[in-house]
Amino acid sequence: MTKIVVVTSGKGGVGKTTTSANFASGLALRGHKTAVIDFDIGLRNLDLLMGCERRVVFDLISVIQNEANLSQALIKDKHCGDLYILAASQTRDKTALTVEGVQRVMDGLAQMGFDYVVCDSPAGIETGAQMAMHFADEALVVTNPEISSVRDSDKIVSLLRTVTRRAIAQEEPIKEHLLITRYSTNRVTSGDMLSLDDIQNVLPLTLIGIVPESEDVLAASNQGTPAIYQKGTDVSDAYSDIVDRFLGVNAPWRSLGSHRGGYFKRLLSGWH
Repeated sequence: MTKIVVVTSGKGGVGKTTTSANFASGLALRGHKTAVIDFDIGLRNLDLLMGCERRVVFDLISVIQNEANLSQALIKDKHCGDLYILAASQTRDKTALTVEGVQRVMDGLAQMGFDYVVCDSPAGIETGAQMAMHFADEALVVTNPEISSVRDSDKIVSLLRTVTRRAIAQEEPIKEHLLITRYSTNRVTSGDMLSLDDIQNVLPLTLIGIVPESEDVLAASNQGTPAIYQKGTDVSDAYSDIVDRFLGVNAPWRSLGSHRGGYFKRLLSGWH
């Protein structure tokens, strides 16, 4: 059965697309047939991070408006044979997204035997974001350690619980995971960033991973290769661990520097 996962956050620039690329890559590298869809209609960045921007002929809106079929629009990833990318349109607007159209895309991917569909949500709480989360079974709620990002993520959690298909049908709720990006223990210690305790006070979700602040993310983006392929780096390790935890593997929590206070210290004590 195909599982749909939305990568979402209210604020822009927190690392949703980076997370989508790395998370989808990690699932595929573990042998799961995975599709990752860019819902950021009008902008389109996922294909750049995946290094396939020159291979985009048809996109998500092309499929929704019956201008192409899924087989024509899906781009096979250059790094992993189990991963496929469905790009967003740069020339349409978000009104082209419809529940019926997205439903057809999801049904088509299920019929093609995909294990996972990762939906890369645009920023904000409008149509694009709501379409990206509508059919989700699970959600990665991405936030930075800053108050505006955390508060905006809290608004997204409210939408996950009220306007999605599962919420409307009163089915089992979407399983929510908290993923913190651009985390720096030194800046938390100096008071320049929110601590994990601060974040969890506003977003009491199950923590699935912490991605450290690192220049490796920018370098990977510029190369069109997800950072998960940069073996031995903190970012690669973090995303690999996130995928493992998502799949139910008891991945150990790695130290994020010298600071292990508060919530992270308690978290570490629970893993052996």
